Amino acid sequence: MVIPAYNEELLLPRLLDSIDAARATYSAGPAEVEVIVADNASSDATARLAEARGCRVVTVPKRMIAAARNGGAAVAGAEILCFIDADSVIHPRTFDVIEATLASGRYVGGATGVRMERWSLGIVVTWILFIPMVWLAQMDTGVVFCRREDFRAVSGYPEDRLFAEDVAFLLRLRRLGRGRGQRLARATAAKAVASARKFDDHGDWHYFTMIAQTVPSLLRGSKAATDWAVRYWYKPPR
Repeated sequence: MVIPAYNEELLLPRLLDSIDAARATYSAGPAEVEVIVADNASSDATARLAEARGCRVVTVPKRMIAAARNGGAAVAGAEILCFIDADSVIHPRTFDVIEATLASGRYVGGATGVRMERWSLGIVVTWILFIPMVWLAQMDTGVVFCRREDFRAVSGYPEDRLFAEDVAFLLRLRRLGRGRGQRLARATAAKAVASARKFDDHGDWHYFTMIAQTVPSLLRGSKAATDWAVRYWYKPPR
């Protein structure tokens, strides 16, 4: 399991606790799950904490989420790769559900989906807005997974973009799977818990104001879009 992490000393222990619980229930045994923390230029104790918890730590100096995920995957020895954000919590049955999903042969990869760690009216409305997109695209978030050979076949996460790299990666997998009669899975029997940190930081209705800010930035060109992405995703208050 690959965890991209930037200054995550506060929330990383919570995720690692949930991974330990999932490893303990994994039918193949805890030793079969490798946990890799891709430290993406943290200035806090993220790397030391991860090492103390027995994780393999790889340093990724390029400050980009896609690069962190690719850097972690590059040192992974497992045949199945899983990716999860450091502020999340995974389901106790995650590894068995993912293994069974890929073993069926019907799927090239996929994601587990998520449920929110807290709810409010603003978060519910945002959720309702995004659910139809998930259904139509048949792509989800949460723990993203695929076989290592397929990750390499699609060249991993695209490092030419600061955001939506996860969507681009799943689209790459989808194209690969189509040639083999496979599709993307939504392994919702093992939904992860998604952090509400962005809502805590920016407000429970911020997606709607964000859209108003994002569209003009995209229309003005790549530099404006890059500046916006850096402010929102790469300069968090931590």
